[in-house]
Amino acid sequence: MLRSLLGFLPWIVYAVIATSDNWRYGAVAGLVIALAVIVVDRRAGKDWDQMVIESSAAVFFTVITLISFVSPDSPLMPYGPALVNVWLGITSWGSLAIRKPFTLGIARSMTPPEVWRTPQFYRVNAIITSVWGVSFIVAAVSLAALLYVAPHATAAVLVIKIVTFVAPAVFTARYPKIVEARYAA
Repeated sequence: MLRSLLGFLPWIVYAVIATSDNWRYGAVAGLVIALAVIVVDRRAGKDWDQMVIESSAAVFFTVITLISFVSPDSPLMPYGPALVNVWLGITSWGSLAIRKPFTLGIARSMTPPEVWRTPQFYRVNAIITSVWGVSFIVAAVSLAALLYVAPHATAAVLVIKIVTFVAPAVFTARYPKIVEARYAA
């Protein structure tokens, strides 16, 4: 589980570094870390379906890095935290739309192969991915509104970021166990 959360490392680093004055550095750091995580994971034998978030990060940070250098005073700059969550929400909902929830590949690395093709396995992952998708969209809307009305409310921004990351992470850790216990009973 902890190894799976490393896929979020580029996003976390960006969130820490990319203040309104440092978004270029945050974008570059996010891009470098995303590419490094992908290289390390591929060398370790991970399949692409296990690296949806990492691949999504590489695309996002490539685009944001380009924008941040071509137009350093872009009107997008203050909304970086919201943009991250919009992108992650699109990644989540997009993966569900093509019937390949981004959590499937990660879950396969933690479960026996005989479980992978069961409808319950897919359903659990679709629900977990949906929870992440909802959380990302709630964060995006909340952050965009907050950054519009109170751009220097750093503590509130941090609370939104933490709550909307920790809540789905806890759900991801607990929900499969709840479903497993339900089926065992």
